[in-house]
Amino acid sequence: PRGVPTSLLDKLQVGKMKEGDLPSSFYSWDSDFYKTLRDRVVERLNERNLPRRGGYEIWIKAVFLLVGFWFSLYNMFFTETYWVAALWSVSMGVFAAFIGTCIQHDGNHGAFSTSKGLNKVAGWTLDMIGASGFTWEIQHMLGHHPYTNVLDIDEEKKKAAGVDCPIGEKDQESDPDVFSSFPAMRMHPYHAAEWYHRYQHLYAPILFAFMTLAKVFLQDMEVATSKRLYHIDAQCRYGSALNVLRFWFMKALSVWYMIGLPCYFHGVFGGIGLFMIGHFTCGEVLATMFIVNHVIEGVSFGKKGESLGLKNEVEFRPTTVSGSTPMEQTRAEAEKANGGKLKEVPYNDWAAVQCQTSVNWSPGSWFWNHFSGGLSHQIEHHLFPSICHTNYCYIQDVVKQTCEEYGVPYQSEPSLYVAYCKMLSHLKFLGNEKKVA
Repeated sequence: PRGVPTSLLDKLQVGKMKEGDLPSSFYSWDSDFYKTLRDRVVERLNERNLPRRGGYEIWIKAVFLLVGFWFSLYNMFFTETYWVAALWSVSMGVFAAFIGTCIQHDGNHGAFSTSKGLNKVAGWTLDMIGASGFTWEIQHMLGHHPYTNVLDIDEEKKKAAGVDCPIGEKDQESDPDVFSSFPAMRMHPYHAAEWYHRYQHLYAPILFAFMTLAKVFLQDMEVATSKRLYHIDAQCRYGSALNVLRFWFMKALSVWYMIGLPCYFHGVFGGIGLFMIGHFTCGEVLATMFIVNHVIEGVSFGKKGESLGLKNEVEFRPTTVSGSTPMEQTRAEAEKANGGKLKEVPYNDWAAVQCQTSVNWSPGSWFWNHFSGGLSHQIEHHLFPSICHTNYCYIQDVVKQTCEEYGVPYQSEPSLYVAYCKMLSHLKFLGNEKKVA
């Protein structure tokens, strides 16, 4: 791995792979784009004396969100008037969503603190609100982040034919978020457009509300019992008996205080109703802020697989749903601005792909950065996931300028409202567009 001393690798070496055993990757690692970007970002953080991980901003916010969550839950229990209790459930759902984006997200990325223990505790808050931090780590960090909007076509063809090959034979370079987060949705141009996809821009906002319920009761259970998440081996987490015990303990505990106690105070139907209201609120808030970052007009998608016969970085380029390559235009503009001189960056350079497949909204805004837990600066987050999200608004201009210098796309929308509208427009287009070969 780049940046790791060979002396350390020599100590950890357990053997040598034969030539040809290493599977081909979608990515190129030959450009100095990311190294230059990384050095400039570190320099900016040092200039402002900002810690890369943790800091008072995120810790103060974490205390506020945790107090708000439990205060809302407490009032939901003991408020006798049901419609008022329902409002407290909405409040609980909002705080739960922000705990997900502002605490556990950084914790499980190792960005909440320089302390591994404190990062684990922060990551555990996802279990506190009902979901599983282990499952999230597997989907988000082993699937989504490394291979954003990339789809393994060979595996998709096997699934369509009803073939489920052993986990060891599956290609890991595929983003589970583009085909698994929402059923009845077409989120990648490779997938076939069904008749009901023509209306997905209309029913998507309703479907978003069910996101956390599906995670808590379907995906978490399936991954914990099967020890796999689609093409990803989940043994790294659920192979441990202690981790499995933690999983089921937190599931039981969260069900007790999020369903059991509300049912005790408000009756079975009333308690379940409050639980559903809280989850619908949480799911809608989370899905709204997540989906606009990767499924929106102008964003690119990648495809890989032996059946495609891709041979070089030009053929590996990510493209939009219309088949265009935004990086062609940005590189032409940068070359013109630099008098015909431009450093080479392959279309499938890892860092360049993160920029091509991610979109910002309200860039540079301190408020919206805090509000979204850094999701408004999605490009910065995907390039530097282990940097605390409170820093993204301070490095945004550095990232943008470096992208412009190298001719790498840097797409941003002026507000969440504009991004949301463009996301719905994009879903409408995907719902009516034919499958891209």
